[in-house]
Amino acid sequence: MDKDVQVIYWDASAVLSALFADGHSQAARKWSAAEGVHFMSTLTFTEVAAVISRMQREHILTDTLSQAAFDVLDNGPWRRISSLPDWKIIRSLSAKWPLRGADLWHLCAAKSLLQEFPELFLLSFDNRLERAAAGEALGKLGS
Repeated sequence: MDKDVQVIYWDASAVLSALFADGHSQAARKWSAAEGVHFMSTLTFTEVAAVISRMQREHILTDTLSQAAFDVLDNGPWRRISSLPDWKIIRSLSAKWPLRGADLWHLCAAKSLLQEFPELFLLSFDNRLERAAAGEALGKLGS
């Protein structure tokens, strides 16, 4: 892949900020409009789908708004990838970074993808995951 092309791995916090107004929405929307390759893993999709469905069940979102959120999730800038983190990377990074399971999975998946996409970085608005991503040379570039 061209080294000038940004490759962005989106975690659930970043996608949710692109879908729903919060303190990171402006940055998320800026990133979603950026040229490059935008990756969303099956875990990211699963986490975001769970949040949308929970919000619908709890009547925070109407059926129409829930469907609109799923439409953006399905048709946004993201390319869906089915990528698994390398087992050795999981073992190594689990000892190095104090992350919850899903966040560790995202970090390890992104780190595993570096072999194929050395220009990849992980977009997250979770403070712990952002620090770990920066520590693994996966931090955001000029957000």
